[in-house]
Amino acid sequence: MPEGERLSDQLEGWLRSEESKTIGSLIDVFEEKSFAALFLLLLAVPALPLPTGGVTHVFEVIAMLLALELIVGRRCVWLPERWRTREIGMPTRERFATTLLPRIRWIERHSHARLGFLLDHRLAGVVYGAVTLGLVVTAFLAPPFTGLDTLPSLGVVLISLGVLLEDPVLGTIGFVVGAAGVLIVFLLGRAAVDAIRGLF
Repeated sequence: MPEGERLSDQLEGWLRSEESKTIGSLIDVFEEKSFAALFLLLLAVPALPLPTGGVTHVFEVIAMLLALELIVGRRCVWLPERWRTREIGMPTRERFATTLLPRIRWIERHSHARLGFLLDHRLAGVVYGAVTLGLVVTAFLAPPFTGLDTLPSLGVVLISLGVLLEDPVLGTIGFVVGAAGVLIVFLLGRAAVDAIRGLF
C-alpha cells in the first residue's frame, strides 16, 4: 500500500478500477499487507448483511489456508491459481462499496497508529494467524441460517483492520468481539444438541 494513502481510498480505488476484481488482483495491490486485506474482505461477507450467493464457506476455506500460512511464518500470500483467479461478484462488490467502505472511513477517523512496529514481529504474525484460524473455523462450523457466524467473522474483520491501520487497540477490540462470538456459538450449539437429545 503506497505510503500515506488511506486504506479506504486504496480499497475504493481497487473496487472502481477497470481490472478484474479477483483475489489475485487484491494481493497485487496490498502486497506485504495482503493477508490482512484478504481477511478483511473475505470475512466481511459473513460479518456484514451481504447477499452471499453461497460463497461464504468458500471464502472461509480460503481464509483458513491463509491463516495456516501465517502460522508457519510465511510473509507472502500463496494461493492455488484457481483461487487467485476467483472473481468477487458485482453484487458483493457493490455492497462492499456502500456498506463496508463507510464503516472503514469512520474507523480511520477515530483510529490512531499505536505501537505498529509490534505487528511487524514474526511472533505477531503467528498469533494473528492462530487467532484468525480459530475464529474462521468457528464461523465455518456455526449452524447455517442462524447468523451465529457474524461475531467471529466481525472479530477477524476488526483484527485485520487493526493490522492494516497499525492499531493494536483496534485489534484487541476485534479479539474480544470474536471471543464473544465463539462463546455464543459454543453455548447455543450445546443447547441445541441438548434439546435434540431431549426429544429421544
